[in-house]
Amino acid sequence: MFGLFRKKVGEPIEFGSTDAAFDYACRNLENRILLEAVIPALVEERRGMSPEGEQLFFIRLANREGGKVIEACTLKESLRHPAVGDLVGYRVVKVEPELPEPFDLLGFIACRLQPVYVPGRGWRIAESFVPDNIKPTLRM
Repeated sequence: MFGLFRKKVGEPIEFGSTDAAFDYACRNLENRILLEAVIPALVEERRGMSPEGEQLFFIRLANREGGKVIEACTLKESLRHPAVGDLVGYRVVKVEPELPEPFDLLGFIACRLQPVYVPGRGWRIAESFVPDNIKPTLRM
């Protein structure tokens, strides 16, 4: 009875490359842009460092059209950052649909993902880029 409302977890799907995992995310997952969602993305180019200290990248967010290229960053307090070709999780912080692109979406690169998807749970996290002094959001 207590497992009645528990999410069904499927067998992990392992991919041979981050490109194959990203392709799966584009073709088979919804990847809705919602507040606090973590959207899978591929790091396409490193852009350097901003004046505030964030590492800047061009990433391709997974969507049904094969991806949307946006500029994204890690948080300035982060000591780690992704490399070109990494599968990462982009955390959505703010969505403003009435603003033009690229100002309609605000977020940051939160983690590097393993090319392993577990149905009912999501992508396995390989490494977090969120600094230890940032507290996770608590919802009640």
